[in-house]
Amino acid sequence: MSKKIAIVFPGIGYHVDKPLLYYSIRLARQYGYQIKCVDYGTLPSGIKGDSEKMKTAFYMAYKHVTEILSEVDFSSFTQILFISKSIGTAVAAAYELQNQLGASQIYYTPVEESFQAIGTTGIVFHGAADDWARTAVIQEECAKRNLPLFITEHANHSLETGDIMLDLDNLKNIMEKTEKYIKDILL
Repeated sequence: MSKKIAIVFPGIGYHVDKPLLYYSIRLARQYGYQIKCVDYGTLPSGIKGDSEKMKTAFYMAYKHVTEILSEVDFSSFTQILFISKSIGTAVAAAYELQNQLGASQIYYTPVEESFQAIGTTGIVFHGAADDWARTAVIQEECAKRNLPLFITEHANHSLETGDIMLDLDNLKNIMEKTEKYIKDILL
């Protein structure tokens, strides 16, 4: 039997109990993945719009995650999945780039800086009204890497619009695409 692990890289204010990560974790578990959620320790506040603070937060988060994941024997797993949100997309991509684990990637609302490390494996979700990342930049970077990109119209950085029923429909659609990706990597 194959041994699978999913590592969850949350956003700074978007924790594993919020909808995108909560349901992704449930899906991964449903498909037999062992789940490990990382955290970033204490990071600077007020990073939005401040590239120096964002860079500092990234390096602090990356260092903390590297320490946490040093306890994981990745060689004992036949399937590795990284599920990430916001700044977590940068940390997950950089960790994969540095360690070459062959991890499949689910990127929820990557920040533009994440594409400094994002490779050619994965699936990307973005909100057209995300004020942390410009849609044109996300489209261009995904096209360069041939990454499937799913854009939720009128959605913010949490992939929400403010219309609860629409948000539930969108969440269902996002989870269906997430599930298909998980199923496809298992084939």
